[in-house]
Amino acid sequence: MFQTFDSAGDPSVGKPRVAKLREVLAAEGLDAFMVPRADEHQGEYVPARAARLKWLTGFSGSAGVAIILKDRAFIFVDGRYQLQVRQEVDLDVFSIENLIDNPPPAWIRENVGEGMRIGFDPWLHTIVEVKALKSSADKVGAELVPVHRNLVDAIWTDRPEPPLAPVELHPIAYAGELARDKLARLAAAIEKDGATHAVLTDPSSIAWAFNIRGGDVPHTPLALGFAILAADGSHRLYMDKRKFSRTVEAYLTQLAEPREPADFEPDLAALAGTGARIALDPVLAAERLNMLVAGNGGSVIETPDPARIPRATKNAAEIAGSRAAHRRDGAAVAKLLCWLDRQQPGTLDEIAVVTRLEECRRQTGEETQMPLRDVSFDTISGAGPNGAIMHYRVSHATSRRLNEGELFLLDSGAQYQDGTTDITRTVPVGQPTEEMRERYTLVLKGLIAISTLRFPPGTRGSEIDAIARMALWRHGLDYAHGTGHGVGSYLAVHEGPQRIARTGTEKLLEGMLLSNEPGYYKEGAYGIRLENLILVTPAEPLEGGDIAMHGFETLTLAPFDRRLIKVHMLTRDELHWLDQYHARVLAEIGPMLDGDTLAWLEKACAPFPQEEKG
Repeated sequence: MFQTFDSAGDPSVGKPRVAKLREVLAAEGLDAFMVPRADEHQGEYVPARAARLKWLTGFSGSAGVAIILKDRAFIFVDGRYQLQVRQEVDLDVFSIENLIDNPPPAWIRENVGEGMRIGFDPWLHTIVEVKALKSSADKVGAELVPVHRNLVDAIWTDRPEPPLAPVELHPIAYAGELARDKLARLAAAIEKDGATHAVLTDPSSIAWAFNIRGGDVPHTPLALGFAILAADGSHRLYMDKRKFSRTVEAYLTQLAEPREPADFEPDLAALAGTGARIALDPVLAAERLNMLVAGNGGSVIETPDPARIPRATKNAAEIAGSRAAHRRDGAAVAKLLCWLDRQQPGTLDEIAVVTRLEECRRQTGEETQMPLRDVSFDTISGAGPNGAIMHYRVSHATSRRLNEGELFLLDSGAQYQDGTTDITRTVPVGQPTEEMRERYTLVLKGLIAISTLRFPPGTRGSEIDAIARMALWRHGLDYAHGTGHGVGSYLAVHEGPQRIARTGTEKLLEGMLLSNEPGYYKEGAYGIRLENLILVTPAEPLEGGDIAMHGFETLTLAPFDRRLIKVHMLTRDELHWLDQYHARVLAEIGPMLDGDTLAWLEKACAPFPQEEKG
């Protein structure tokens, strides 16, 4: 299995570890210390060595921060984790704050007194974050203090070693562009930004730029490291050479000078000492890099990572690979859903479904000569009330049976060498209630609204997020997460900068991959989420229109459960889209199936009877 079912969170660890941290706080002359869920690269997944927030608090989610004071402790999480955090931390030790409504800078203005010294690790906070924190501290007369050694590391005596997964080359057939050509494009962009150099801190950007993949973090094929790219083409790559085979090292040496990670800080300081103008992405780069450059005579050019938009706008080979991956994945999901349909309520638990799904993906990968390389995240397998926990992670301690009269939410994804997938389907176990069917249909209406949307060039994700919520809003309902995230090409399943959300400020460009995943969650009862991946298509003129419009191509191929659809709630256009989508699902993945599974798919994808359409 690519995932385990050990309990992820542990509320028992918080009390003794916070007590030890407070001893270090006192020794350092600090009044508070911040512990984010981040590593030096600010990625969603971190190696075990960098899981400081989980080690200290017991909270296992992918976003959050703790602030430890002498007599109080707080943990900040967003809407996805409001239920989970209460199960995973000791509520006698930690007070819970909302990371979005009351982020640490706002909290500091209301809770920190004059003269207080707040410690932080400048490797774990971005330039933008530190500016906001410092502004708030200044307003209340407090001091933000960078520490030379992380205080959690000082008490974490059995901290794991850095990961050393082998680096592998990503074939041109899937990358679609040679690394030397990508690096030449990036060098030109650096010069255009008025910089002499740029630091790549995001391992996804390094993987894309050098056409390499790795295995240093869970479920995302990343090799952790840094790169200093130069406008004149004299690039340096900082990565532990123990990860390189002879072939990989020979390949990388043609593109850049390979250097050890320990060389990175002194090299950057030396470069700054020459007066170099060094581009740092203020949203991604650690404050420590800003300190190194500015403190050694260099000039910091704050500009976005030059690889982020080229990486996000997929080329023809990446798009073809994604389509192939989704056909393969759709066939695997169909096998799973067919099998699930044949089981009696109460006979399966959540773990059994996760295990079977991975078997289906492995089998389909073998049949198509494209092996499953990993899951793209820990499968969310939520029965009944567990489905209402948005980022629920099933464990042996929490696994529920799929019982009669409940809903079952399955959110999963796969990593294939030609593409990354992410799909969510919600199915009934036995007979659903009318409320379940109504709310499922409202969520489906939101997904269809995004799927059929046409929008002009320059549109941002924030401008279309509400469209997915309108049907729910009309009934006084909503969901506490974004509607869509960017997706990489055999890279991170959550890839920026594009997203469909209130905070989605990036323009949606041709070739960008995103998810389309509205939902509804009734705490203590059930959750509903439906998710397809979508591709931004070229802007094309519409008959009678004045402006060329982008649209979305749906890549995910799996039926929606007709037992949960209240057909009379859908418009004729929505039903037409649904029938067309199901016909395409059958046409594209049907040839990969046979026997009972094919018969099941034909029934699941059949057009809705005309009399149901009103």
